[in-house]
Amino acid sequence: MRIFTAALILTALCVSPTGSMGQAPPGGGSPTASPTRAQTPAGSDASGQNQPAQPAAPDAAPPAVPSATEILKPSLDSLQQTVGALQLEKWKKGSIREEASANLNSIQKDLQSTLPGLLASADQAPGTMSKTLPVSRNIAALYDVLLRVVDGARLVAPADQFAQLQQAMTGLEKGRHALDDHMQDRVSVQEKQIGDLQVALKNRPAAVCPVTPSPPPPAPAKKPVPKKRKPAAKPATTPPATGTQPAPAAKPQQ
Repeated sequence: MRIFTAALILTALCVSPTGSMGQAPPGGGSPTASPTRAQTPAGSDASGQNQPAQPAAPDAAPPAVPSATEILKPSLDSLQQTVGALQLEKWKKGSIREEASANLNSIQKDLQSTLPGLLASADQAPGTMSKTLPVSRNIAALYDVLLRVVDGARLVAPADQFAQLQQAMTGLEKGRHALDDHMQDRVSVQEKQIGDLQVALKNRPAAVCPVTPSPPPPAPAKKPVPKKRKPAAKPATTPPATGTQPAPAAKPQQ
């Protein structure tokens, strides 16, 4: 009986207590390894849903040459609005107001009829100075007429209308200078292109043309050689008969 009891005690001491395999290790760590985070493929978010790929940025296009309309549009629009909003009945009566009225009518006619056609022709060929130069001349003439209107408005127009006209004239002056600078830049570019072309043509080796031999002169015509006539055959002389001698000639008598 004592032997059996001692065996039971020894067995209990050797076997680990129940639940010791499931206890957490010291330090509060988890008994099981922490699951690794799955790597999300490109084009998907953390939830695994596919996201649309962003399109690649297009290549930057070269800057376009500004047209005459693009350069002058802000100043012309401001001038058109200012002229259309003027109230001449509030100006002091007199010759200055009458002259301003005629000049304003001329400005509106130019803005609505003459200038659009010139701008369209210049826009079709931005680099052609023969098409842009008429626009520059028209803007210069338009500025001179507007300047006379502003000078008259300084004397007889209300202060607010005078300020609007002066602001429109300042905008038109800026547009005119911008157009002149644009023309000068285009001329400089064209002059450089012409100069480079002339240098390239000057340094280009001269083409060697093959020398073609001149045809030989025609041979002189041969004169016909007259045929020589054979002389006529002389009659054969018969020799004298053998044994006969000719008679001696008679001696002259003394």
